[in-house]
Amino acid sequence: MLVEITNGLVKKGHDVTILMPKNAEVDYPLQATMVRTDSSTLSDRDYPYGDVIVSNFYTTTEAAESASKNGKGIHVRFSLCYEPPFLEGNQYSLDSYNKTKHVIVLSKWQHDLIQLIHGVQSHIVPIGVNDVFRNLNIRSSLSPAVRISATIRRPEGGFSSHREQPYLLNELRFIKQAYPFVQINLFCPPREFYMSPYLQALSESGEFRFITPGDDSEMCYHYNEADIFISSSSYDAGSLPGLEAMRCGAALATIYSGGNADYCRPEKNCLMSFRYEGRLAQDIARLIENPKLRKKLAYQGQRDSLSWTWSRSVIAFEKAIKHIMKEK
Repeated sequence: MLVEITNGLVKKGHDVTILMPKNAEVDYPLQATMVRTDSSTLSDRDYPYGDVIVSNFYTTTEAAESASKNGKGIHVRFSLCYEPPFLEGNQYSLDSYNKTKHVIVLSKWQHDLIQLIHGVQSHIVPIGVNDVFRNLNIRSSLSPAVRISATIRRPEGGFSSHREQPYLLNELRFIKQAYPFVQINLFCPPREFYMSPYLQALSESGEFRFITPGDDSEMCYHYNEADIFISSSSYDAGSLPGLEAMRCGAALATIYSGGNADYCRPEKNCLMSFRYEGRLAQDIARLIENPKLRKKLAYQGQRDSLSWTWSRSVIAFEKAIKHIMKEK
C-alpha cells in the first residue's frame, strides 16, 4: 500500500522522498526519489527537510519524531497495522502511538481501536485494488472441479500468528476429506516460500497445490482460477487479498478481521464468521454445495469492489495531509 500511495502522490506532482536503510530490499517499482542511509536503522539526521515526515512502522517513529522536533517537518504516523497485540516489542510499539497526534489508518475498526486506547482521532485512508486485478471470465472454460484458494505466509519469524494458519489448514483438510473432488490452492510470495522450511515441507507433502505468483498479473490469473477464496486472518487493518479476490470474481468466505468489515457485507457479498465460532469450513461447504449462492456472492462482491481504487486512497491521503498541515 505504501508504494501505491507514494507513486500516486508523485503522479499528482508531489515531491516524495523514500528513506531506506542501506540493506533494505525494495520489492516494488518506486517512482519517488529513494535515499539510502549509511546504517541499517534510521536516525533523525537521515531525514531531509520537508513539509511532512511519514513513519509507517513503530520502529521508525522515534527517529521521525526527533527529526520533526528539529524542524524537518510535521510527523505523521501512517499505521498500516496496529502492532501491539500481535508483534514482539509491544512495550515499544504501544508507546509509539503516543509520539504524535497525527495518525493515518486504513479502516474504521483501526480508527476506533486507536481512539479507544490512545485518545487519538486518526484519519482513514482506505485500501485499494490495482487495476491489474479484474475478472478474466475464464472459469467456464476450466475443469468442472470447484477450486478453492487461500493465501499462506511464512510462519517462521513471528509475523503470521494473526493469520490463523493452523486453523485454516485444518479447515481445508476437513473440506478435502468431505469433498475429494475439490482442488485446493495455496498462494505464497516466492521469496517467503523459498525461505520457509515449513512451507516447503507442506508443499512436498502433496496435500495442497502451492502457487507462487511472481507479480500482480500472475496473481490476477490465479485469483480467476478460484471459485472460492478463503481469508483466515482474525486481525487485520485492511485485509487486501479478500478484496482483490472479489474484484477477480471469486466468492469470499472470510473470518472477521476488523478491517475487512469496511467492505464485507455478510450474506450479501461474502460469507463471514468470527474466529471463535469455528465455522469457516461450514461456510466453505455452503459455497461448494450451493452454486447459486456462490455466484450471487461473487457477482455482488465484484461490483462492490469497484469503488475500492488506489486513486481514491491517494486522494484520501492527500486530503488527510492537507488537513493536518492546516491544523498545525
